[in-house]
Amino acid sequence: MLRRTSLLALTVLIATLAALPAAAGARTSVAVGVADQQPLMFDQPAYRSLKLKKTRYFIPWDAAKNPAELTKADTFVAGARSAGVRVLLHISTNNITSTHAHLPSTREYKTWVGKLVRRYKARGVKDWGVWNEANHRSQPTSKSPKRAAQYFPIMRSLCRGCTIVALDVLDQKGVASYISKFYRALSRTNRSRARLVGIHNYSDTNRRRSTGTARIISAVHKNNRRARFWLTETGGVVNFGRAFPCSQSRAASRLSFMFTLAKKFRKNVKRLYIYNWTGSGCNGFDAGLTKPDGSLRPGYTVVKRKLAGFTR
Repeated sequence: MLRRTSLLALTVLIATLAALPAAAGARTSVAVGVADQQPLMFDQPAYRSLKLKKTRYFIPWDAAKNPAELTKADTFVAGARSAGVRVLLHISTNNITSTHAHLPSTREYKTWVGKLVRRYKARGVKDWGVWNEANHRSQPTSKSPKRAAQYFPIMRSLCRGCTIVALDVLDQKGVASYISKFYRALSRTNRSRARLVGIHNYSDTNRRRSTGTARIISAVHKNNRRARFWLTETGGVVNFGRAFPCSQSRAASRLSFMFTLAKKFRKNVKRLYIYNWTGSGCNGFDAGLTKPDGSLRPGYTVVKRKLAGFTR
């Protein structure tokens, strides 16, 4: 009788242990956050209910010259810190509407980005992007992958102990060539160190494909086999030009596919930053999970449901 009871207990224990890996495996190990430029996001109950731990904010490279830009960034970082959310601070152009924005020299980058690093590292920011969407025509780095590469070792020297997105690119035509030129411009040592790359895969997400993301990963791995990736900006486009006329339902379905892509590339992709929280009311580019008045769109419901299968 004792032996039969022991065997029964052992059987139950084995069955229980066998179930544990399956339960753990149900959650995809890609950490998800929502990015925005508005600190009001952190105070909204709908945002807090998602229990997110990561966000992203892009800041002009010379924001230290502009008190208004510093105030906005200060408020955002403080709001994130109060909510227990970790900020990825991404350096960007100071004139996103111009195709002729100034390309900082390496000395200018070191001086002005250095001021930002010192200011916000003291406020707890330890995730940094060398340059936002470097290959897009709105960025002065789009025609100079060599200069974008030169910024990487500078950022490393400015922010020791930080996690640094060495290169950040959009999944557009010519991206593989840009990546190749970027890595060729690095020294052998820095090439091996440039192993965190950001991807903006709007095209894949909103056209329900994976070719752009796969192309970027393949191009980077040709130069650094140890590289890993963050989807630093992606989401379901509600409105953008003729290709994406205003549609909340389409955006919601593309947000669902966004999670499918993240799961597909989970071996390489470790974080996903959804852009963004606050919509523009279909005025120009709009990928918001909420309307300008704060009311929720269908995409929010999709994100909340899908988050159950991902980490924070």
